[in-house]
Amino acid sequence: MCEAAAYIIRNGKEELFLEDVDIIEPEGDELRLVSIFGEQKVIKAAIQSLNLVNHKVILKER
Repeated sequence: MCEAAAYIIRNGKEELFLEDVDIIEPEGDELRLVSIFGEQKVIKAAIQSLNLVNHKVILKER
């Protein structure tokens, strides 16, 4: 599977935000993440980094 796990940086540590992420869409100053199972989460954040080989998205709260 090629889905990614999204992590948010909180207190200097990576905290899992959503697994099996298939879609990330900007919505104003927020991001909407959707998993392959249809779970959706919206967060006021920006993408800090992507590691496509390791299927990892790092988000930074705004």
